[in-house]
Formats: sequence, C-alpha cells, structure tokens
Amino acid sequence: MEKILKKINDFNELVMFKHSIFSLPFIFIAMVVAASGWFGFELLLLGVLAALTARNFAMGFNRYMDRDIDALNPRTINRPSVDGRIAPNQVLAFTLLNGFGFIIVAFFVNDLALYLSVPILLIIGSYSYFKRFSFLAHIILGVSLGLAPIAGVVAVSETIPLWSIYLSIGVLFWVAGFDLLYSLQDIEVDKKLGLHSIPSQFGAKNTMLFSKIMHILTVIFWLSFVEEANLGIFGYFAVLVSIAMLTTEHIIVHKDFTKIDKAFFTINGYLGIVFFILIVIDYIV
Repeated sequence: MEKILKKINDFNELVMFKHSIFSLPFIFIAMVVAASGWFGFELLLLGVLAALTARNFAMGFNRYMDRDIDALNPRTINRPSVDGRIAPNQVLAFTLLNGFGFIIVAFFVNDLALYLSVPILLIIGSYSYFKRFSFLAHIILGVSLGLAPIAGVVAVSETIPLWSIYLSIGVLFWVAGFDLLYSLQDIEVDKKLGLHSIPSQFGAKNTMLFSKIMHILTVIFWLSFVEEANLGIFGYFAVLVSIAMLTTEHIIVHKDFTKIDKAFFTINGYLGIVFFILIVIDYIV
C-alpha cells in the first residue's frame, strides 16, 4: 500500500494536479452562464472528469516529450519523469489513458463535445513541440487553457455563443501573459539549449511589457464577455477584481523575479476562483 501511495504521489507531482485550479473555474463559469444558473450534478461530474483527463493528457505528454530538456534545467531536474521515479513508458501509458478517458467523457456529454474531443487533444498536445521552433509556444499554452470555457458551454448547450468566445480569448491572453512571467525563470537555460521563448529572444524587459499588453487584452475581452452575456453588477465587479489582481502580479514580478512563483500560483489561482464566485453571485442576486 505504501508503494502505491508513493506512486500516486509521484504522478500527482508529475502533472502538478493543484494547477487544475487555472482552468476549472472558467469551465464552470461558462456552464453557469450557459445554463443561466445551476447546470446539474451530471454535467458537474462530467465537467470535472473532462477537465482532469484533458489536463493530465497535456501535462503527461509535455513531461514525456520534454524529459531530455528537463534533465538539463536545474529547475526541473527533480521532476519524477527525469529522476527515474516514473519510467518513460509509464508516463506515455498515463498520457494515452487520459487522452482516451477524455474522449469517453466527451461521448457521454453530447455529439459536439465528441466531435471536438480529438482536435482539442491535438491542440493541447502541440505545446510541447512549439518551443522547439517558435516563441509562440506561450500563445499555444494560452489557447489550450482558453478552450476550457468553450468546452463548458458546449457541454451545456451544444453551441458556441459569442460571449463564450470572448471569455475564452480572455483566458488565452491571461494564461499567455502569466506564462511569459513564469518563463523568465528559464531565460538563461532557454538561450543555452536553443529553445524558443519570448524571454530568450526579446529579453526580460520586453517580456514584461508583452505580458502587460496581454493582460490588458485579457481585461478587454472579459469585459466584452460580461456585456455580451448581459451579466449584472457582480460580473463587472469580477473584471475589476481581475484588474487589481493582475496589477498586483506585475508589481510583484517587477520588484523581484524570485517572487515569480507567488505571482504565478497564488494570485492567478485565486483570480479564477474569485471570478467564478462573483459570476455565481451575479446569478443568485
């Protein structure tokens, strides 16, 4: 039993399960808005399973493809896929199992979800390749998480309304913006290994500027989402809170690069949760 628990903990560390907090709130925001309130326990369960299997697939594939790169980066050298705790064939099996699981979940959601399931897996899996030849990898990561609201609204209404596109594009720029800040930690390693990232190609100062621009776009699209979805005062308050939290994130990183983890995990994790709670309150009120 002890060995089983240890292996479960290793896989948890492999995919950084706690980071699911970035996509889950926006899936449920889309579901709440699409359903004009509560969307039912069945879709709640399917939504959680879809989010977890998709993310596990993306993270597992990334760890499998990047194990050679991670072995040369001091920040990632202790990952389970690198230090031998999880063998490459185990990572690959875990990845394929979750990809198949995502398709199965989509089958039980509706026809449109099933049709979109394989293209979604191809998109979220492509991130691992892009940084080998293009600095647009940050955008691809944003697109991957930006698909979460689309998946949420498809699950409820089997349509893709304009407001969900605004919400998704906002998530795209939000994720790409904070990934730029997070990637500042690897700027020297990326240069040494010849990897393509915005920090390694344009420098830290320009990277922070690009991140600010992306987060300004985030606010614009989230505001467009609130207006298009005809949300009330708490919807607008959610955008205002997002502005405050994103501003705080940039202040922290600008002052001290060593606080990137705090800005990346803590602030962005709470941002999604607070946004979701305020949208729920908007419907309750």
